[in-house]
Amino acid sequence: MSDLNNTVKHNSYFEGKVQSLGLDTEKGNATVGVMKKGTYQFSTSTIETITVVSGVMNIKLINGEWTKYTEQEKFEVPANSKFDIVCDRDAAYICYYA
Repeated sequence: MSDLNNTVKHNSYFEGKVQSLGLDTEKGNATVGVMKKGTYQFSTSTIETITVVSGVMNIKLINGEWTKYTEQEKFEVPANSKFDIVCDRDAAYICYYA
């Protein structure tokens, strides 16, 4: 029997170039995702803590400088904010929502 509350949430952005799957963890709600090479802008409604799993992400927070994050490095984005991401090649991440 199907349990709709047990389905995996799938998110797709930027014409499928960014995709993620949702999961519940001991740290709370999270997504594991992949970004194809490209430039993207996201907005947040809660605090997001993002760890790069594979590849490199260049991140610019609002009023911030561009910062390069590589595998296993993490950054935090404030709630109700926007941030820019540039991936020079495909990258993967996990994002925890506060």
